[in-house]
Amino acid sequence: MGTINFEELKDRNFGKDRYVQPDFYNIDELLSEEHILIRNSVRDWVKRELSPVIEEYAQKAEFPHQIIKGLGEIGAFGPQLPAEYGCGGMDYTTYGLIMQELERCDSGIRSTASVQGSLVMYPIYKFGSEEQKHKYLPKLAKGELMGCFGLTEPDHGSNPGGMTTNIKDMGDHYLLNGAKMWISNAPFADIAVVWAKNEEGKVRGIIVERGYEGFTTPETHGKWSLRASATGELVFDNVKVPKENLLPHVEGLKGPLTCLNSARYGISWGAVGAAMDCYDSALQYAKQRNQFGRPIAGFQLQQKKLAEMLTEITKAQLVCWRLGNLMNNGKATPAQISLAKRNNVEIALDIAREARQIHGAMGITGEYSIMRHMMNLESVVTYEGTHDVHLLILGMEITGENAFV
Repeated sequence: MGTINFEELKDRNFGKDRYVQPDFYNIDELLSEEHILIRNSVRDWVKRELSPVIEEYAQKAEFPHQIIKGLGEIGAFGPQLPAEYGCGGMDYTTYGLIMQELERCDSGIRSTASVQGSLVMYPIYKFGSEEQKHKYLPKLAKGELMGCFGLTEPDHGSNPGGMTTNIKDMGDHYLLNGAKMWISNAPFADIAVVWAKNEEGKVRGIIVERGYEGFTTPETHGKWSLRASATGELVFDNVKVPKENLLPHVEGLKGPLTCLNSARYGISWGAVGAAMDCYDSALQYAKQRNQFGRPIAGFQLQQKKLAEMLTEITKAQLVCWRLGNLMNNGKATPAQISLAKRNNVEIALDIAREARQIHGAMGITGEYSIMRHMMNLESVVTYEGTHDVHLLILGMEITGENAFV
């Protein structure tokens, strides 16, 4: 298909991103000056470095590796983790705003950053030893190392407790066997935080480095979604892992599920970014597109679509803002995070579909971001807990009855 010239693409398409954020309830007034400064800096970076190239990379199903350094420089990797480990030392609202700006451009790019910060760096920070934190976190924060998260297996997605990947204590090392799939960042990751069962059947986390004999990461091809994100498998064939790579401070499913809560929080913000981009594009198009002698923005059915989009975006923005405050104060519950992830991805999908209709036939072309967002969101609605699983999490919180068993 040919090599993509990153710099040439940027030069050719610079300035085409004319996104204006909808803020109908003046939510920016609820943010601090620092929040807005960082958010706007990330937005400027996206418009300059990412928007001009993302469509070409998505069309060719390639990940733009050139952006990794920039993502590290803007603080997109683990911004909510402490500065003492080379991370951003920011609050969860800032983390959410960064994820929102990245997914406003593309869900796959947000996934890359989200996996790095919430599913690789966070478990190392939360459950790792001091040696592990100092060894890995500063390099992960800069993008000098990239990571992935190994939980989902070919036969165990929504039921991670059924995993068969396992570790055996061999005295001076662990022997790791099994396989994981649908793993973002796997094809190029330098390390993988892998969850496996020990001989007692307890789930443990372990850090696996690229280069260990028997560890391979075949890439997943043929995706119609998250095409600008690299996805693959993790295959472990008698992989010898040093004992010091075991995460010492957690056992059981609490470990990976705690990480997923952090990632789901970021998704709840990111999905709103995708929704806002679709809305803004639809609004601009409706004002410019003339039919029957006037802009289609003047027709009742188009105004109905736009009004409903803005209403749902505004509600989702308020959910994110409140959830961010709860996260900052350590009060957010898994069920509250599930509500935000489920609702915000659902409304983003609905808005993408309505925006596609406003764009008419142009909505299926790469000239607009709508179809790419729509396809990406079909993955986002499934990963980190499916739409239905989050419904049951909420149902259990409401009724006290566990519908999973």
